[in-house]
Amino acid sequence: MQTYPTTARSADVVRTFMARTYSWMAAGLALTAGVAYLTSTNDALMLQVMQLRLPLILAQLALVFVLSLFAQRLNSAVAGALFIAYAALTGLTFSALLLVYSQSAVTAAFVSTAGTFALMSVAGFVIKRDLSAMGRFFMFALIGLFVAMIVNLFIASGPLTLIISVVGVLLFAGLTAYDTQMLRNLALSGVQGEMAERAAINGALALYLDFVNMFLFILRLFGGSRD
Repeated sequence: MQTYPTTARSADVVRTFMARTYSWMAAGLALTAGVAYLTSTNDALMLQVMQLRLPLILAQLALVFVLSLFAQRLNSAVAGALFIAYAALTGLTFSALLLVYSQSAVTAAFVSTAGTFALMSVAGFVIKRDLSAMGRFFMFALIGLFVAMIVNLFIASGPLTLIISVVGVLLFAGLTAYDTQMLRNLALSGVQGEMAERAAINGALALYLDFVNMFLFILRLFGGSRD
């Protein structure tokens, strides 16, 4: 008789924590999409963004570095503000995608990413197998992917670009399942209060990065650049 209340309470804790995490992630994605669209439709702002592209990218890297390393030490309000700032900066830099790729290609890539992300996130949530051992594999795979992308900047190989894009999609799809399961396990550990809010923001950042990177690789596969 004791098992049922405990199980019910655990399910409620997990549901509340995951809902909070996905709410933060959805807010970040909505802000990124909105800022990207508004920037792409404003010629003056678009020109400024292109002129400041490198500083904006460096600011993005600095913010994601701070959030990734110090999210559990920061006040939740500060962590949330930094996450929102990062999402807005990403929207500014992503505005260039709307100039390079056709609207149909961007829309198709976004819908495909959303579908893939949802399926992999559900898989990560319900799968019984422990995926924690995959963490090291994903880390080395990310390093390998990054090295391949750097090499391809110099050789500009079409076949290598295709391989990188396919591997990138598969890798971030796998990371979506992995991160989802890690977040579910974190919720089951009983994290509460301020710590839970910080963990939700950090989790939202991880899922946001999975989604955004998967979207970029799928968009490369779709092509559809403007003439």
